[in-house]
Amino acid sequence: MGEIRFGVDDLAQLRFAVSPLWESVAALRASADPGRHALHLPWIKTALTVGRERTALLPHLPELEALAPPPRCPLAEIGEELAALAGPPGRAEAVLAWWEAGVRPYWPRIRAVLEADLAHRTRQLAEDGIREVFAHLHPSLRWAEDRLGGAGLPAGGLVLAGGGITLAPSAFATRCVLLPGRETVPPCLVYPARAVGTLWERSAEPGDGLARLLGRSRAGLLGRTRTPTTTTGLAHQTGLSAGAVSQHLAVLRDAGLVTSHRYRREVYYRASELGQALLGRAS
Repeated sequence: MGEIRFGVDDLAQLRFAVSPLWESVAALRASADPGRHALHLPWIKTALTVGRERTALLPHLPELEALAPPPRCPLAEIGEELAALAGPPGRAEAVLAWWEAGVRPYWPRIRAVLEADLAHRTRQLAEDGIREVFAHLHPSLRWAEDRLGGAGLPAGGLVLAGGGITLAPSAFATRCVLLPGRETVPPCLVYPARAVGTLWERSAEPGDGLARLLGRSRAGLLGRTRTPTTTTGLAHQTGLSAGAVSQHLAVLRDAGLVTSHRYRREVYYRASELGQALLGRAS
């Protein structure tokens, strides 16, 4: 058991982020230990067919887990994070090769789960406060006074220095992991994301009746907003252009079928109660 101590400034500097680099490392761990990651077996069966891109990195997995840098911004790109990855020459290129072969083809659906978690946590923060956010990150964590305690935290205790901390959901993590801060980048607490069990499910397409009512593209988009997602995420999932997705979402929103809210630079869309009811009747 360990703990992190917060000051007033640290609570004010709480951030959320998605880290494609950490997801790549955690996915590699999952592929090496399928028994502990049964939820990901549909993906692992494919990942095990990846050749040298995967096997070349496996001996270096503990080192990668130790050296993974905390994310510098909320929606970092893999290239930005690899630029901050320490290690011998060629290590970043090897991670990038694994990302391209094993993770990137599935990144839109992985990112959709992570973004849905962020939307839930930020809404929880706004409605219930920081205590509730920490209380529901993971069963092993406990918030008391100015301290967050639990498994996976520094045994000697970490005292934040006013720069805050970043919280990053992970689809592949099975426990909380602390990535130490570096220079001006605050430490990052990685935690298992919500609703990971839905990650590899085949999403049911809306029925023909709803498609005739709304049009197949709009019905398909509405079906994908059961959990919060962005225009970019929907474009990746459907193959439609971002402009086309944006136009369809505007129509759905004007009809009261989806709602939207902004988090930093992204706008998240989610089916409204009316939209959920239509989807429920059409399924």
